[in-house]
Amino acid sequence: MDLIIRGAASPDDAYMPIWAPLLAFNEKTVGDAQGAPFALTITEPDSEAVLGGLWALSLWGSFYIGLVVTPEGARGEGLGTELMAQAEAEAVARNCHNMWLDTYAFQARAFYERLGFAVFGQIDGPAPMFPRWFMRKDL
Repeated sequence: MDLIIRGAASPDDAYMPIWAPLLAFNEKTVGDAQGAPFALTITEPDSEAVLGGLWALSLWGSFYIGLVVTPEGARGEGLGTELMAQAEAEAVARNCHNMWLDTYAFQARAFYERLGFAVFGQIDGPAPMFPRWFMRKDL
């Protein structure tokens, strides 16, 4: 084949055409490969405006937590712990064997460790962003 590699004019528009053949290969090889998303939002009682929350995806027995955000003025009040507790309950309900996530040095490693997560991988780089830790919790 005569092929070339070039920069995409719109990386966002290129995502699906790149993803589609990988998804097809994965599904041909192991079955369903799309995953099932899960999200919780934090709002004020009389508003629909999202101030924070949690986004996750379950796939192949794992529950990946991609985003956890609590409003800056409400940190330390248990919202993050409650988000994670509800996510864990959902992971168990989906028959997941573990939960995993990643966090940077300037983020929340200690918080996740208090919830039972342990580091299984690390990427080093320049401070204050790095190291970046990959953490899991077996269910």
